[in-house]
Amino acid sequence: MSSESSKKRKPKVIRTDGVPAEGKRGKGDTDQETQTLLWRVSTKLEDPSGICMVPSKPPDVRYYSEESEVDLRDPIKDYELYRETCQELQRLMAEIQELKSRGIKENASEIDERRVQSCVHFMTLKKLNRLAHIRLKKGRDQTHEAKQKVDAYHLQLQNLLYEVMHLQKEITKCLEFKSKHEEIELVSLEEFYKEAPPEISRPAITLTEPHQQTLARLDWELEQRKRLAEKYKECLTSKEKILKEIEVKKEYLSSLQPRLNSIMQASLPVQEYLFMPFDQAHKQYETARHLPPPLYVLFVQASAYGQACDKKLVVAIEGSVEEAKALYKPPEDSQDDESDSDAEEEQTTKRRRPTLGVQLDDKRKEMLKRHPLSVTLDLKCKDENVLHLTFHYLMNLNIMTVKAKVTTAMEMTTAISAGDLLSPDSLLNCLYPGDHGRKTPNPANQFQFDKVGILTLSDYMTELGHPYVWVQKLGGLHFPKDQPQHTVAADNSLSASHMELTVKLLRSRLQSRLALHKQFASLEHGVVPVSSECQQLFPTKIVSRLVKWTAIPYEDYAELPYTKDVIEAGLAEDTHLYYMALIERGTAKLQAAVVLNPGYSTLPPVFSLCLNWKGERNSSNDDNIRAMEREVNVYYKELWGPKPGYQLLTNQLQRLCMVLDVYLETEPHDPSVEGPKEFPQEKMCLRLVRGPLRLKPFKFNYPQGFFSHR
Repeated sequence: MSSESSKKRKPKVIRTDGVPAEGKRGKGDTDQETQTLLWRVSTKLEDPSGICMVPSKPPDVRYYSEESEVDLRDPIKDYELYRETCQELQRLMAEIQELKSRGIKENASEIDERRVQSCVHFMTLKKLNRLAHIRLKKGRDQTHEAKQKVDAYHLQLQNLLYEVMHLQKEITKCLEFKSKHEEIELVSLEEFYKEAPPEISRPAITLTEPHQQTLARLDWELEQRKRLAEKYKECLTSKEKILKEIEVKKEYLSSLQPRLNSIMQASLPVQEYLFMPFDQAHKQYETARHLPPPLYVLFVQASAYGQACDKKLVVAIEGSVEEAKALYKPPEDSQDDESDSDAEEEQTTKRRRPTLGVQLDDKRKEMLKRHPLSVTLDLKCKDENVLHLTFHYLMNLNIMTVKAKVTTAMEMTTAISAGDLLSPDSLLNCLYPGDHGRKTPNPANQFQFDKVGILTLSDYMTELGHPYVWVQKLGGLHFPKDQPQHTVAADNSLSASHMELTVKLLRSRLQSRLALHKQFASLEHGVVPVSSECQQLFPTKIVSRLVKWTAIPYEDYAELPYTKDVIEAGLAEDTHLYYMALIERGTAKLQAAVVLNPGYSTLPPVFSLCLNWKGERNSSNDDNIRAMEREVNVYYKELWGPKPGYQLLTNQLQRLCMVLDVYLETEPHDPSVEGPKEFPQEKMCLRLVRGPLRLKPFKFNYPQGFFSHR
């Protein structure tokens, strides 16, 4: 039976007056024998010993409740009664089965008797079952009541803890409370007692009581603020008056602008006549607003230097202003139209996706993109030759590049060997020592090149220009090598500190290259031009003559056996210019391999000699050849001539012809050869040879006209 049925069960009332019990009706009326059986069962359950003492007659009336009976009974004894009843049932069932198996009719009465006893035991089991359910219900009720008491106590505890926490918060707020006057910066005590009137300061009271002192200081602060508020109102009134005056003046100026424009237009012929292009300068400065920071710094500093120190320096801005403005405009929101997409899908021609190579080319072009605007510098020399420099800014690489071009005032004789002198790739090389302009000066660019597959920037320099370090400094850019940075801000002070020296070096480079260009035209025709100021450095008659002057590549120079010492000394690099000179006198032929440094004439040319006469002679097997090299390479300062020394190369070649004459004329005559001496001595020498090395007198003494040893 479930606990729900036990809850609904009503207490039973057993009466012995022949009236049947409620809820126990059979097929017919209950007879007296059934009432007697029920009474015997109840009597047996009430007997703790388990022995049913059946009286001859049931009592008159008895009422009992199973709920109250549970409290009086022992559960352990009920359990023992349950076990005994089950054992009795097993025994009776076994006997009934045995009697039925015999099949004797006399056993029917015994079977009925045992059946009646079994029914009594079943009634006992039902009784015990009901008692067990009642005990279970009472246990649950007691547990529920105890749980409710625990919950009530826990709720009271939580309420108390919450009250404690609330009180602690209130105490903390009270302890941490800061008054508004603590945020106000009050005047110092000395200033307060000095400036405040006595009716506010009340020193007799406030000096001894800190609270009254604070109140007095607050009163003084309030008084001061009232005064400042009145002053603030007066200032606002004056401000409004000034604003009205400014508006009136703005209206006047706005009406004045059209008149000024008309005056400027009318003054254009006067500006052109007086060479004062104010209008053109104003337009340039308006265009300069759209330059990137490095080009803007270059433009401002170059313009300032030109106005202050160099009137022949012309600064201008080239390029499309509209494209420059478009770079700083935010991209418009593109909305895809369904009709457009449908139309694209209906097109019969299908667009192919770009290949990986095309994508890399597009990325490289985007990486090397130049700003639409560029700054040009025109450096004019005294002879009206002009060096045109165009500076570009690579936006994604954050570096500047330069392109060079030379315009001569007069048409110059084209010399074959002078082809690299004025070329844009070599004209500005090593303007500062070691600045070749072949690599990007920004270390962060290498990581960008790796992403798009650019091996080196030199492959694109023909189109972009050369990123020399001095170009970056003119734009105010400095890239530290130890801390690579992708973005470097342009610095005006850096550009200003390098502007003057760089302009002087550029003008000097142009003049030296033009001077070399003229000299090469003469050298190719076998004429060594010597200026009148340098005639005293050489004797009147020099027999040896220059017969050939050609330019050679670096590879051919490096293959010569007598140039290894120069290469090992680091005096010959692939950025230098290389030439071959051939000087002859009779059967003697002197080859001179010349290394021309880009910094000529500050850095002198270096000569390597090889004499073909009675065998091959060079510095490794002939001490006098080494002495001849020393005359032109070591004592070059004697050959500079007038400043800035652009005649150094031709003077070195002339001295080379002179020392070759001395070398050949001082050679001893072979007595086995008949006839006159091949090279008669025409130079006057104090001593023909000196020392164990038998060195010859190569030093020319002016004005005596003789040769001596050094």
